[in-house]
Amino acid sequence: MTVAPEMLALQRLYHWERTAPDRIALTQPMGGGVVKDYTWAEVADQVRRMAAHLKAQGWEPGSKVAILSKNCAWWLLSDLAIWMAGHVSVPLYPTLAPDTVRQILTHSDAKACFVGKLDGWEGMKPGVPAGLPCISYPLSPPEAIKSYEGWDAICARTPPLQGGPVRPAEDLATLIYTSGTTGKPKGVMHDFGNFAWALESGLKRIPMSAEDRMLSYLPLAHVVERVLVEHGWLSTGMRVYFAESLETFTADLQRARPTIFFSVPRLWVKFQHGVHHKMPAAKLDRLLSIPIIGGLVRRKILKALGLDQCHFAAGGAAPMPVALLAWYRKLGLPVNEGYGMTENLALSHLTLPGRNQEGTVGPPYDGVEARIDAQSGEIQMRSSALMLGYYKEPELTREAFTADGWLRTGDKGVIDADGKLKITGRVKDLFKTSKGKYVAPAPIEDKLVMHDVVEACVVSGANLGQPLGIVMLNAEAVARLADAAARAEIETSLAEHMTDINATLDPHEQLKCIVVVTTAWTVDNDIITPTFKVKRNRIEELYAANYERWEASGKKVVWQTA
Repeated sequence: MTVAPEMLALQRLYHWERTAPDRIALTQPMGGGVVKDYTWAEVADQVRRMAAHLKAQGWEPGSKVAILSKNCAWWLLSDLAIWMAGHVSVPLYPTLAPDTVRQILTHSDAKACFVGKLDGWEGMKPGVPAGLPCISYPLSPPEAIKSYEGWDAICARTPPLQGGPVRPAEDLATLIYTSGTTGKPKGVMHDFGNFAWALESGLKRIPMSAEDRMLSYLPLAHVVERVLVEHGWLSTGMRVYFAESLETFTADLQRARPTIFFSVPRLWVKFQHGVHHKMPAAKLDRLLSIPIIGGLVRRKILKALGLDQCHFAAGGAAPMPVALLAWYRKLGLPVNEGYGMTENLALSHLTLPGRNQEGTVGPPYDGVEARIDAQSGEIQMRSSALMLGYYKEPELTREAFTADGWLRTGDKGVIDADGKLKITGRVKDLFKTSKGKYVAPAPIEDKLVMHDVVEACVVSGANLGQPLGIVMLNAEAVARLADAAARAEIETSLAEHMTDINATLDPHEQLKCIVVVTTAWTVDNDIITPTFKVKRNRIEELYAANYERWEASGKKVVWQTA
């Protein structure tokens, strides 16, 4: 792998510091409608001051420094300061349980931790080892601000690091801990060259320039946000806005008016449900079919979403239902679907902008090779953005690759004649019914989640006569359940939804019933990951004992009572 030195992360910072010092680089909400803008000169100055502080601690080069915070300007500044000081960053999701916080901080050998903007600091604090040096941000929880020295105070008393310290391409840049759908988090090692190559290849597919704007709201600890937002920002010099909170998200979107927007499927579904809440689907379809009125309606809806200036929209991190993609295309906002994983910096496949490739994740990025294992049907790939391995886990690293050096993705798929990849499920997600037939749950889940009341779902049923669908309702639907008539309406609608789905499935795939659960699936109860993926093993632990009873109930819709 050969990357131009000027494309490495720190060199990009120095480039913008030198060529565009007065251009606004970051826009940070401070609360109460107040925002703070950072120019590239201010970004570089703060990074240099914090880097000087970290360097003064005397840790050996390549020491690990953690970042535990929601997305904010200081998150990016911390990452750059860690790198400039010669160290390795270790991001943590801002919603982790204390045991997971402790596990990652201990496993990574973290020398210090930035404790930033957090909603649940009280719950996470017990996971921070006693005596670990911590630094707070201006928007950290009050207790953290009181307990730890603050970012502003350190920058005020520390002269900026001079010159342009650089890190070679082969230097370890970060440990990105996986979100844990398949067990305890693993520390994926990536060097600076991996990121530079990923951006060089990615920018050939994703139209991104200094004129673009992005809203950063999905966790920066996740690989997609890290590559697309942080390294896209460094590569192109675009402006990054931050979201303040869930409550202000609509206002944050309106402020940013992003020209590039990435979201996970669950949030694309929520946007759609929000539109249908104000305008029923049938009425919207009718209006969109009228030439002039349809155009007005499209513009009005996209403006209300804050996406009227978006020229590139994308989804990923989980499968995007084809019907959802078709709905957005009809709305005038085609969503490109991407595929990747932490181990390859999320750079594997992406549908080609301007082409209707729905139902696939498109062809590989430039420089990426993909193949399907003849035995298992597993997607395997290789590129110059592959991880160096899992930190302190040589055996797991060996298992992640084939003997000839291809990454085992764990996903099943097929490649069509044009090189487009279609994901058909996880290798280990397939289950066999009592009739001896295998069922791939993912395609059925894509259909099931498209009902307006469904927030998330899982299809399960190993050793049952037929699969069953388990659904969690969204907040709006849950609020209606107290009304008996509304509950009956939801039940009837879900039963009709199941009938419609079953009409599209082979007999052995058809759902026996839909089970509506009463327990919310959250990160806190360890049912979903911080990127909103449902943990199938946890679903089995919680509900498998009830499967036979639910199947035998004879009802199309079963309400979970225990």
